Amino acid sequence: MTKEFFKEHSIQYTEHDVSQDSEKAQEMVDLSGQMGVPVISIGEGEEQSLIVGFDEAKLKELLAL
Repeated sequence: MTKEFFKEHSIQYTEHDVSQDSEKAQEMVDLSGQMGVPVISIGEGEEQSLIVGFDEAKLKELLAL
């Protein structure tokens, strides 16, 4: 659902397959505190927001859609 949402709204994103990349998997756990996917990171540093799972309302809010 997340990929379809991004495509529908022409949102560019970078995908990491945490089942194949242990370094990215650990980074995901460090950021979110869990192994649930997807973990969507929007922004950087102090402005970074994380969404665990697909939350259309939150995505629209953070992306000002």
